[in-house]
Amino acid sequence: MAATSDNAMHPAFEKIRSHHIGTLNLDVEEYRHIKTGARHLHLAADNDENVFFVALRTFPMDSSGVAHILEHTALCGSERYPVRDPFFMMIRRSLNTFMNAFTSSDWTAYPFASMNRKDFDNLLDVYLDSVFFSKLDKLDFAQEGHRLEFDKPEDPTSDLVYRGVVYNEMKGAMSSATSQLWQNLSSHLFPTTTYHYNSGGEPDHITDLSYDDLLAFYKHHYHPSNAIFATYGNIPAVEHQERFEKLVLKRFDKLDVKLPVYDEKRMFAPLRVEQAYAVNEGEPTEAKTHIVVGWLLGHSFDLEENLEGQLLSSVLLDNSASPLMRALETTELGQAPSPLCGLEDSNREMTFVCGIEGSEPAQQQALEQLIEETLKKVVEDGVSSERLEAILHQLELHQREISGDGFPYGLQLIMSAISPMVHGGDPVDLLDLEPVLARLREKIQDPQFVPNLIRRKLLDNPHRVTLTLRPDDKLEGLRTESIRASLAQRKAKLSDEETAQIVERAQALEDRQTRKDDDSILPKVDLTDVPLQMPEPEGRFDGDLSATVYARGTNGLVYQQVVLPLPSLNEEELALMPYYTALISEVGCGELDYLQMQDRISAETGGISASFVSKGKIDNVQDMSGYLVFSGKALARNSDALARLLKDVYSNARFDETGRIAEIIAQIRARREQAVTGSGHALAMSAAAQGMSPGAWLSFRLGGLEAIRRTKSLDKSLKEPAELKAFCQKLTDLHQKVGKQSRQFLLIGEDEQLQPMLDDVKGLWQNAESAPDSAWRMEPVNYTTHEAWLTSTQVNFCAKAYPTVAVDHPDAAALTVLGGFLRNGYLHRAIREKGGAYGGGAAQDSVNGTFKFFSYRDPRLADTLADFDKALEWLVEADHSYQDLEESILGVIGQLDKPHSPAGAARHAFHSALFGRSAEQRGRFRERVLATTIDDLKRVAADWLAPEKASTAVVTSADNRALVEQLGLGIQEL
Repeated sequence: MAATSDNAMHPAFEKIRSHHIGTLNLDVEEYRHIKTGARHLHLAADNDENVFFVALRTFPMDSSGVAHILEHTALCGSERYPVRDPFFMMIRRSLNTFMNAFTSSDWTAYPFASMNRKDFDNLLDVYLDSVFFSKLDKLDFAQEGHRLEFDKPEDPTSDLVYRGVVYNEMKGAMSSATSQLWQNLSSHLFPTTTYHYNSGGEPDHITDLSYDDLLAFYKHHYHPSNAIFATYGNIPAVEHQERFEKLVLKRFDKLDVKLPVYDEKRMFAPLRVEQAYAVNEGEPTEAKTHIVVGWLLGHSFDLEENLEGQLLSSVLLDNSASPLMRALETTELGQAPSPLCGLEDSNREMTFVCGIEGSEPAQQQALEQLIEETLKKVVEDGVSSERLEAILHQLELHQREISGDGFPYGLQLIMSAISPMVHGGDPVDLLDLEPVLARLREKIQDPQFVPNLIRRKLLDNPHRVTLTLRPDDKLEGLRTESIRASLAQRKAKLSDEETAQIVERAQALEDRQTRKDDDSILPKVDLTDVPLQMPEPEGRFDGDLSATVYARGTNGLVYQQVVLPLPSLNEEELALMPYYTALISEVGCGELDYLQMQDRISAETGGISASFVSKGKIDNVQDMSGYLVFSGKALARNSDALARLLKDVYSNARFDETGRIAEIIAQIRARREQAVTGSGHALAMSAAAQGMSPGAWLSFRLGGLEAIRRTKSLDKSLKEPAELKAFCQKLTDLHQKVGKQSRQFLLIGEDEQLQPMLDDVKGLWQNAESAPDSAWRMEPVNYTTHEAWLTSTQVNFCAKAYPTVAVDHPDAAALTVLGGFLRNGYLHRAIREKGGAYGGGAAQDSVNGTFKFFSYRDPRLADTLADFDKALEWLVEADHSYQDLEESILGVIGQLDKPHSPAGAARHAFHSALFGRSAEQRGRFRERVLATTIDDLKRVAADWLAPEKASTAVVTSADNRALVEQLGLGIQEL
């Protein structure tokens, strides 16, 4: 049952309404603060993971990144907590399950979640003070936003450079062609409103923002009258309100916050724009153009408009059987559909986008014609009632599913409700979809309903922009030279006094960054607040089928997995595995072609997928085992259909639709290439660790930088018909080999659903033949590597790795604590605060037996690699307090105890047991973590992190070729 309110209400608030949502098992309560007008949305639920979220409407009218830089700077000290970095300090002193801050296009939010009430209250104190009583020190603005500094801060003869955390974060973010594509498209779709601008900040405009601009923006926007408070969980609303009133609201009066919230002026004719994005000088530019078409639609906060937009997007783009997606996937005008395809409904007005990547500028008109012809054909032919029902089925399933494995479930619900609250809509409507789904079901009975939508919202809508984004291998050089020349000119004009001020500010910032604050003023939890071993779901085993069954509160959904040990594979077959798992749910099956299968999957399930999982033993990372897992989910009423679908795919998937397979490989290539600028730190760590265990080797070759390079080569080779046919035959042979293995099953659902589900699966599988397993094994891996991977990026991603131990080794716990200890005590300050990178740290990976240092969106390279080594010197030479150790232990425990969704917890327990990771083993690890001492940290660092054992990898720009050669790193071209 939902945790319903007892109708208690704080006298400073008035209750607007309460609304029960049965499908989500919660009560939505809306309140308004009487004096200031601040709003409070409370989602009362029977869940120990309580969530807090406060959002301020922020409508920047330039691309200086003022809202984003303010989001960072507000967390750098406040009235009651005047320490330099309370946000990161609280991360270390907390059992939080989530802590962060977001800058959206038109709101800024500060959310956290915790399962511990004391911890929740501590974080609430600090968050409220940080948001509403921030100190906004000028030096923090220089650190987090931007500053002018000499390249050697104390040496005015060295070059002037720009530094700052957000400055480098956005240099990294805007290195992505997809980010530039979205920002450029938005700027033309929204010529006059806040969405015209980059709320994160354009690097070339960030440097125009002054400290006074920041203060003025804060004063105008960060006021309770402009705030939306949202909470979720089993703490009653009145208890939250008591804290809000005591800590913040009683000190404020109502403020009339005037913000430019209005609709975009409509265009009367479509617009065509061509712009450029940077690639490395000399890099081929063929087939690297993006072309997208975007339309401005109606209000996102109008429920009818929103659901019609979602229906429109699903009809046209939901899967490969959808007409527009099919056209974009099969056209020879480009290599793959654009990653922007779909509906964007987080802004005040929605946008619908479709297009292609891997094209040429000259194809712009041909693409427009293809899209228009496809839309007209859908209008003429209509859409079948079966497909429309399948789309409504997907909407229902999405609303019912309790997620939360990577992001707190309560926070996801709040994020759904915030957009209408910001824009003037009703938050309940977008949470309680049942009534509007019923109305949509009535509307789709009219065969002209969807054709009329397409005609009105797209074909007859002149507010349309076609954007062509082409590669330019000279652009980055021109930009770099322009900045260099501008800074050189600026330096030449500096007076002696201005030069001295730059040096003095750099020194003042250095002093501030190295200052040891009195952190005793911050609230904290300690090891006495750490719970005992968290309870784990227990499954029951059915020996007739070799099935493990979990009864979980899944809100009307069921989950099934077919799990089989990986057969003996040679290296070529192993390299096929990522493509096989990606393709198997995208191809034809039995008598059905891939389009019919896409329709079947959409109508009967919430999706199916396949994955390859492998791990070393708990005491030996060199001894690996692996499994292939076929997964699916569905509404309980479709449990039998899900079981049949998984059986059919497992038994009858076919890889003879060669054109379809070539399309999917092109899409995989595009996705993998786009991942570099967003996940460069993970890719660099994978490259550095590749030679340390079979698992690390696989990670690098099947999902890392080598996988990206191989996929590019594969995609190119499949243009030859003979190569494509041979590739498809290899997939067929692999599928037949996989199908001979023995199987076991994982079934998850609510108690009353389990026996019917088990009976369905038994009926389908009990007589299915299997041969004795041919066990997959890998040879041990042991080598070092020193590599630099060159790509188009304005920032660097650096990594260093050392071979260490498996999870049940006595030193694994201390090494895990050491990662947080080095990050908290040295790396955060050296790499982020001083170095200007967006992030950096260290971590033990006990699955693959490696310890890794990393930096993310980093302006430095050699200095960061040196800082990794200096962190180990600091560990040995500096004095360390017990509190520093305790904070690192808390961080590890917080990660161990992070909650899963109901289904996710069952999956985790099952797959842990599959690889010998029992509750007893996890208990041993937890005890070792809690018993770790500072001497243990020094000992394991000395034993395992010796310089001669280190491997290094960086992802960087081709401009740094000479530098990486000086560092002794081998050049690898992506």
